[in-house]
Amino acid sequence: LSVSKIDVPTAKEFAPFVVPVTTTSIGRISGYIAMSHVASSTLGTFDMAAHQIIFSIFCCLTPIVDALSQVAQSFVPSIHGIKAKSEARANALRKTVNNFRKVGACFGVLLVSLVSMIPLISRYFTSDPLVMQKVNGAIPGVALFLIVNGLMCAGEGSLLGQKDLVFLRNSYALFFFTVPAYMLRLKYRALAGLQTVGIGTMWAAFATYNVIRTTIWQVRLAQLQRRTNTEVQ
Repeated sequence: LSVSKIDVPTAKEFAPFVVPVTTTSIGRISGYIAMSHVASSTLGTFDMAAHQIIFSIFCCLTPIVDALSQVAQSFVPSIHGIKAKSEARANALRKTVNNFRKVGACFGVLLVSLVSMIPLISRYFTSDPLVMQKVNGAIPGVALFLIVNGLMCAGEGSLLGQKDLVFLRNSYALFFFTVPAYMLRLKYRALAGLQTVGIGTMWAAFATYNVIRTTIWQVRLAQLQRRTNTEVQ
């Protein structure tokens, strides 16, 4: 690959995506880094072992719905990019986004059903009953995170497909600071003896973040749909 062979007009078309997509990726990663830091510096030996098991299973499950965002980014632009502001375009956009929501919700149910099997398979990761108990304590938080994760990915992909880049950039810039700040607050309270922080507490906090993120995406999509409907009235 040579810099001299880069198609400048094509590169300019992708330029608006660079900052939002980069911010989105960094904003996502910051939450995982903060959670791992709190786990390694605050949790006890048994909680830390349980976290490793839960996080490994979590990393195996999340890619199931991650592709939903990419598919939405492929389908939505073909409708949103139509220049004629017609009722048919508005209806097609609404139906497409709703279909992705339905698929995301179905994937959420599937993921929760898989999470419910963790108590059955945890014995293949550890033989320590106390570690198994800690693993089971994290299941509600993991289930809450994953049951909305399909809707989150569908919403994020739909927003990217509608080129709502500034909104996503600003949202993830906010998450980049707030999520680690809250995780570090848990660490401070645990080390100060003000709160008992275990793997269940940490995953519950992380799940709350995903619920808030999902809600914001869906509210924003509804706002964009109302704007699209107004354009054809």
